[in-house]
Amino acid sequence: MSKKISQKIVGYKVATEEQAQEVSAKEPESNIIQMHEKVSRPEALAGSTYKIKTPMSDHALYLTINDIILNEGTDHELRRPFEVFINSKNMDHFQWIVALTRVISAVFRKGGDCTFLVEELKAVFDPQGGYYKPGGKFMPSLVAEIGWAIEDHLQKIGMLKKPEIPAHQQKIMDEKRAEFEHAAAASAETGETADFPPTAEVCKKCSVKAVILMDGCMTCLNCGDSKCG
Repeated sequence: MSKKISQKIVGYKVATEEQAQEVSAKEPESNIIQMHEKVSRPEALAGSTYKIKTPMSDHALYLTINDIILNEGTDHELRRPFEVFINSKNMDHFQWIVALTRVISAVFRKGGDCTFLVEELKAVFDPQGGYYKPGGKFMPSLVAEIGWAIEDHLQKIGMLKKPEIPAHQQKIMDEKRAEFEHAAAASAETGETADFPPTAEVCKKCSVKAVILMDGCMTCLNCGDSKCG
C-alpha cells in the first residue's frame, strides 16, 4: 500500500519484519465489499421460498428471498438479502404486492441495517380483522405475515438472533404442555393444533394463542412471557 509524503523527510528507520506485520494488521482492508446499491447482481443467487396461506384466500402466496454472498471465500464473507419476489394465483392484491416487493428489494440493496423492516411490517393491522394460523398464532394482516417470514429468513442467515427462552421458563413450559396433552382431540375439532389448550388467550409478545393462568399468573406456553416475571 503506497502513501503520499507531503512533508520533508528529516530521518528514517528501517522497520523489522514484526513491526511491518503489526502495521499491516492495523491498517483496514480496503478491498472488503459491503452491501450498497451499486453492487451488481450476479448471474445466479441462492435463496429460500416461504409459503404463506391465509384463510381469506383459496390460493397461497409464495415469498422468495434471494441472497447475495459478499467477499466469498474470505474471512469477511457475508450473506445479505438482495431481492424479494411474491407469486400467487390470486390477483386481487397484485398492485400493492408488486409495490411492496420493489420497495423491500430497494431497501435490501441500499445496504446498512435492513432489519427494521421486520418490525414495521409485523405492526401492520388489517382494519377488517386478522386471522389465526394453524397452531394458534394470530396474524393481524397479510403484510404482517410477510414480515414474520422475512424475520425467519434474516434469522437463518444470521442478521437477526433468535430469542432464547431461559432454562427455568422452558422447564415450566414443558411441564404445562405435558398437562394439556389431553386437549389434542378437542383442539383438532376446532381446526387448531394440540400444542396449547383451547381456552388459551393470545400472547401480546409472540401473537400465539397460548396464554393460560398458571400459579396465579398469566403465562405464555409458547414464548414463556409472564406478567409475574
